[in-house]
Amino acid sequence: MPDSIASGGVRHLEIASNYAGQRLDNFLLRELKGAPKSLIYRIVRKGEVRLNGGRVQPDRRLQTGDVLRIPPVRLNERQEQPLRPSPGLAEQLRAAVLYEDRELLILNKPAGLAVHKGSGVDYGVIEALRALRPNEPFLELAHRLDRDTSGCLALAKTAVVLRLIQDAFRIGQVEKRYLALVRDYWNHGPREVNLPLRRNLLRGGERMVEVMDDGKPAQTRFNPVSLFKPASLLEVRIATGRTHQIRVHAAHLDHPLAGDDKYGDAGFNRMMADQYGLRRLFLHAHSLNLPLGGRDIAVSAPLDAELRAVLDHLQPAGHRRD
Repeated sequence: MPDSIASGGVRHLEIASNYAGQRLDNFLLRELKGAPKSLIYRIVRKGEVRLNGGRVQPDRRLQTGDVLRIPPVRLNERQEQPLRPSPGLAEQLRAAVLYEDRELLILNKPAGLAVHKGSGVDYGVIEALRALRPNEPFLELAHRLDRDTSGCLALAKTAVVLRLIQDAFRIGQVEKRYLALVRDYWNHGPREVNLPLRRNLLRGGERMVEVMDDGKPAQTRFNPVSLFKPASLLEVRIATGRTHQIRVHAAHLDHPLAGDDKYGDAGFNRMMADQYGLRRLFLHAHSLNLPLGGRDIAVSAPLDAELRAVLDHLQPAGHRRD
């Protein structure tokens, strides 16, 4: 833990090497247990938090030897209650572990579970794991998955590995593959989509991501795996990690994802629910390959029972392409 010097309710922490590379906001969320993000950002914005004597932005990455000033913070009784994951969630996360060593943890994240709290979500994977592993000195998300997407999710257990993974994502060395079920028979063969995306566009009172000329570059590669008349199973790779990228690009090709209640086809979704029992988004991060400074970690995540059952029901009427 960082060295702490108390001074009239104000704390001055010297950042130890095991926290080097961590974002300030994430460090404060851990240090000020129970504090909501809104409070963290407010005290940083007002200059009550100081780094080496000066103002600082919440996304600043800490370095060994930095001195951080943290003001006294009063939390109400509800906020002071520590998170206690339910026995069911605790067991679900334990069963989800695909790979673990001293530096890295990879889960098969369940669909419906956010990776972190926010936007009306009280907790996510990272908060639950920190509560279940109170003696873990460092635990950070190395990347993100949408709440409704299942599959491989990597968490770093050291700041060094966190930087290695984030650098590998930035220069395109991480290979992450998804399985997606889309509407109708896919007759495009392998298809690469390069269409820029803009997020937070308001449509019908809902914030959306859309293909727009002035958006951020986004590249998605679709490859057919199993082709059926009502739906097709695709393997998908993304060269960029934009919000809802796979879902928006697939919908733009007129092959929306099954179970997508944001960009999909309501009639198709009803048919998949009624005839095939699909009641979630069919998007699963099924494999992840991480280069970690001279060693590669390759992990695959099996489909859950619901998604396997959908494919089993589709199989007899379809044509298999290996």
